[in-house]
Amino acid sequence: MDFYINALAGVLTFGPITAMVGATILGVFIGALPGLNPVMAIALLLPLTYSMDPLVALGMVAGIYNGSMYGGAIPSILLRIPGTPASIATTFDGFPMAEKGEASKALKVACYSSAIGGIASAIALMTVGPLLAKVTLLFGPAEYFWIAVFGMASVGVMVGSDPMKGLMAALLGLWVGTIGLDNLSGQARYTFDQTWLLGGMPLIVVLVGLYALPPVLQLAEKCDFKGLSAAALKLQAVPFEKGELRGLISTWIRASGIGISVGILPGAGGNIAAFLSYNTAKNADKDPDSFGKGNPKGVAAAECGNNADNAASMIPALALGIPGNVVAALVLSALVIHGLQPGPQLFQQSPVLVGGFMMEMLLTSVLILCLGGALATRVFAQFQRLPGVLLVPSILILMCVGVYVINGRPVDLWIMLLAGIGGYFLEKVNVPLAPIILGMILGPMAEQSVRRALLIARGDATELVTRPISAVLAIATALVILWPIIKMIRNRNSSEETA
Repeated sequence: MDFYINALAGVLTFGPITAMVGATILGVFIGALPGLNPVMAIALLLPLTYSMDPLVALGMVAGIYNGSMYGGAIPSILLRIPGTPASIATTFDGFPMAEKGEASKALKVACYSSAIGGIASAIALMTVGPLLAKVTLLFGPAEYFWIAVFGMASVGVMVGSDPMKGLMAALLGLWVGTIGLDNLSGQARYTFDQTWLLGGMPLIVVLVGLYALPPVLQLAEKCDFKGLSAAALKLQAVPFEKGELRGLISTWIRASGIGISVGILPGAGGNIAAFLSYNTAKNADKDPDSFGKGNPKGVAAAECGNNADNAASMIPALALGIPGNVVAALVLSALVIHGLQPGPQLFQQSPVLVGGFMMEMLLTSVLILCLGGALATRVFAQFQRLPGVLLVPSILILMCVGVYVINGRPVDLWIMLLAGIGGYFLEKVNVPLAPIILGMILGPMAEQSVRRALLIARGDATELVTRPISAVLAIATALVILWPIIKMIRNRNSSEETA
């Protein structure tokens, strides 16, 4: 207890408080701008932190991280453009809610869910962090393979009424994920002798093109010169029905658990947590068909899941020196900049700093409740009132700037354009885009993990299912695959009984 009391005394001073408030607001803005993301913002921030007090610098990192993860929900709900990669799943029900005139309610659900997920994640980091960090030592390549397969198996839940189109989209994502140098052998694959393809297809660039450009093109089709009135925007306050918020509690608990579990696994990330949380909520709901049509539980699951990954990803980073995601790696860089060595000794050598950073992750999640909802509804929601002739070029400029800043390569703009045009025509024929991104994320993870596992086992494939954790994950994957079939059989039997 003294550990956190001393840390809190260091955090509750003018410098860290100002840094947390300002960075949280800035993070919401960054997340709400398509093409920008917390990784870019923190990477640009790090050189400025050399002369700062460590708690001030880490407070800014925590604020930008948590704020931007929530901010990504704003364009996802209002424009169907994910502000961050982790907010893709938020578009599934967030945008349909906005179309039904419930944009204000969707933004509030996203705000509450983001804050709850972030708070739960920070509490996990503060209380059971060392215990959870030990669990990651039990995971090897075989376990990571099954985690990836489990995530890809959930594609079948998201593909809607046409599984074949969803399967085709997932296979396309798997293929795109193989482009570039093979990490194990160094062999170039599908590069066609083009050096710019050796690094593979950048996920964020493809994501921006695939998800941000089609809605912009559709908006351009309308050729809107007047924009929307305040009444047409339908941003009036929509009250929650009696017990509606209470009905989200189970979704928040489930999504928080999934997000924290995914967060402590190095290399997973908030996008996987959001997808898994969304699919789990859909499977557990009494009316799964309502998902994708404006169910608040879909928004709650996606936002709570991806924010519950935030602080949890710092558990292996702080305790073991193994970053859970790219942002965690940047946090490790910030610690090194200030002369600290991440790892088990960090808690003993700099307890006030480590405890202070944990408290800052918690406090910035609480700040989302205070700042997020007002900023989202009163500021960013008004962007949708701009006429299309102004909104389209503005979004395109932000997208181009955001994509170019990532790697500084003009070719990324062409990749974005190609992905956007492809996504535009795929949507015309009702091919879902989410499986493409999921295939790109999980395909390489599954491939590299299974090859490493087989190398360690000297080609013995039984090692993939004989390890206890691998066996549990394999059974869970089988259940995910079989569950839709079981539901279909049950529905058919019930229909025959009523007939």
